[in-house]
Amino acid sequence: MCKIGLYYPTVTNYYYTVIVGEARGETMDHRKYRYSHIGIPTTKKLKNEEYLADYDVYHSGYQENEFNIEWMRYGSKCRLPDIVKKLPHVAFEVDDIYKAIKGREVIIEPNSPYEGVIVAFVLVKGAPIEFLQFIKKKKR
Repeated sequence: MCKIGLYYPTVTNYYYTVIVGEARGETMDHRKYRYSHIGIPTTKKLKNEEYLADYDVYHSGYQENEFNIEWMRYGSKCRLPDIVKKLPHVAFEVDDIYKAIKGREVIIEPNSPYEGVIVAFVLVKGAPIEFLQFIKKKKR
């Protein structure tokens, strides 16, 4: 005989996430952390790559699919942490990047790879997480 949990895994997961997770303060605030993309390291040269010379990083695919999968290829002179170059990362848009990284293990300090955006990486339970803050231009 199978256990009930095997028949209803989503109910069990829902219970743990909503009931137990909320009690422990473990659920994610989707208003505070808004999904942006997933970055996946690759060693293959891909079409439509953009090169970030300051970082020696090539990236492609972002906003070219409904799930915002971004492929990252790192050059030999790239000085980003190995964990970022080896593991996929999930990126979230935030309103205040400095609040988002406060009290966390920062592995890439806030910086601006493009005009109008600030990014930073933190490590959460061994996984790299990227935060992005888009800077709105003030009207004159």
